[in-house]
Amino acid sequence: MAGRHPRRSVTRLAPYAFIAPAVALFTLLLAVPIGYAVYLSFRKVHVSGLGLGPGARSEQWAGLTNYTAALGDSELIAGTVRVLGYGLVLVPTMLGLALLFALLLDADHTRLRAFSRIAIFLPYAVPGVVATLLWGFLYLPSTSPGYFLLDRLGMEGPQLLQGGGLYVALANIAVWGGTGFNMIVIYTSLRSIPGDLYEAARLDGASELVIALRIKVPMVRPALVLTFFFSMIATLQVYSEPTTLKPLTNGLSSTWSPLMKVYRDAFTRGDIYSASATSVVIAVVTLVLSFGFLKLAGRRAYGDH
Repeated sequence: MAGRHPRRSVTRLAPYAFIAPAVALFTLLLAVPIGYAVYLSFRKVHVSGLGLGPGARSEQWAGLTNYTAALGDSELIAGTVRVLGYGLVLVPTMLGLALLFALLLDADHTRLRAFSRIAIFLPYAVPGVVATLLWGFLYLPSTSPGYFLLDRLGMEGPQLLQGGGLYVALANIAVWGGTGFNMIVIYTSLRSIPGDLYEAARLDGASELVIALRIKVPMVRPALVLTFFFSMIATLQVYSEPTTLKPLTNGLSSTWSPLMKVYRDAFTRGDIYSASATSVVIAVVTLVLSFGFLKLAGRRAYGDH
């Protein structure tokens, strides 16, 4: 009996040993930076005299001053409105195409299914900066073959890097890169539906379109909720696309999106305290909206169960 106790202890401790690296990485790479950002958001710099010499600049407690300034910042509010407009173009288009492609690939008579699946998914493997540069040069009238052909036909091309065209241009890049990932999630959910349901529906005279609308789409609703959840988070955190396109146009300011404003405040103006408060506000709003929608969608999909 005495020899079994060490073995039991090892067995009990084994799960903790397996999850310890994940907990350590989470703490080091996520919890500590978040905690430091929250700490900085309650601080400010105090400048004595002309701000010259050692000790002239010191860090002090600021209370909620940085948060009050962030919530009343007109640039942050304007950036949030722009991102919401960008999301209204992006999310329905991307998820609609992902669902359509998934339904087409799941159809019985679809040929070259594996090749089509890889071809649709492949843009997701292209780094976002590379994809944005590629599309950026296609948007420029001086380098785009599309504008060249339109000019030869005597037609004027749309202004995709100015005004409202920017929303379409930015959303197009995200749709091109993200549709394949969402399509794979929905397609995997479709393949898990028992084939008996389709056979029963066909025996009742249902067409393939009716099967898709009445059986497949309702059955993949959890996958649609999940992809919408991911898309909404990515929309609120858009940064790389407008930042990469910014050198190609004057239509994009350095505060076009909330995260671009955080970068400008922290690394151009050197105000890391205000940038930290804005980051915390963005994170809280993203979490509240995302989990609020997830809970609402889960309640509508599963009821009280």
